[in-house]
Amino acid sequence: MVATTTFFILVLTFLYLGASVKVVRQGFQYTIEYFGRFVTVAKPGFNFYPAFFYRVGKKVNVMEQVLDIPGQEIITKDNAMVAVDGVVFFQVLDPAKAAYEVSDVYIAIMQLTTTNLRTVMGSMDLDELLSKRDEINARLLSVVDHATSPWGVKITRVEIKDIRPPADISNAMARQMKAERDKRAAILEAEGMRAAEILRAEGEKQSQILEAEGRREAAFRDAEARERAAEAEAKATRMVSEAIEAGSAQAINYFVAQKYVDAVREFATSPNAKTILFPVEATQLIGTLGGIGEIAKEALDRSSGPRPAGTSAAGERPRRPGPFETPGA
Repeated sequence: MVATTTFFILVLTFLYLGASVKVVRQGFQYTIEYFGRFVTVAKPGFNFYPAFFYRVGKKVNVMEQVLDIPGQEIITKDNAMVAVDGVVFFQVLDPAKAAYEVSDVYIAIMQLTTTNLRTVMGSMDLDELLSKRDEINARLLSVVDHATSPWGVKITRVEIKDIRPPADISNAMARQMKAERDKRAAILEAEGMRAAEILRAEGEKQSQILEAEGRREAAFRDAEARERAAEAEAKATRMVSEAIEAGSAQAINYFVAQKYVDAVREFATSPNAKTILFPVEATQLIGTLGGIGEIAKEALDRSSGPRPAGTSAAGERPRRPGPFETPGA
């Protein structure tokens, strides 16, 4: 009987000790209540609290958690109906507040995020709603984090997953985007054509400038050539005039022979003449050339000084009269 009683007491003792031991997993913290009143928080690991006096109140997850915000219809500032859903990332920093300051922290965070999502997005136009997601996320994060701080919860991120405008608005936006792209393409094409026309005009301008400069240079060269030809002709005329003043009849013969040769050349180069007959003797042309030689000799004799009368230059042969001279002249 005594042995049985002792065994029974030992069993009860082991059961009591087993009920008093609390093992908390990593990532969780337990609230400990003493006769229903919160007294402390059990950390991860081995904890001993006498049974029947202490009990575990709430098992709180202190890891970062993700809460999905279900899709909902929101009316924007410009009366456009859009469907929006998102996610909230949060972490419990104070298990006691999360367990006793709010009845269900998950439902509270979801409802708080939903209402503030409607408030923030309802104050914006549709264009702002689609282009300013970062601003929406930042405003939601600030508002929800400030509201949940008394619950011992830290809101780390609030993200908008999807914004779905109605089908007719989506089609209108697609047409608007296409029109905008067509407009940009037309503007770029017009700018390209304008640049090409400007370059082409600049090229034509430079070409005309270079052509005008070439014509001016050619005109200068032609004028210079005519000036030199006129100077040569004037010099030849002056020499012939001096020869005539000195009493030489060969100068007149030179002028007549020159005109004769020019007339023959004009006949030969005429485009209308096919066959030309000249009653010209070769001896007459040679005589004319001899007259030109006599003029040159006389000019040289005058430059070298007078010669004795009745004498002639060494090796000088009697000249044959020209075609326009009379023998003995």
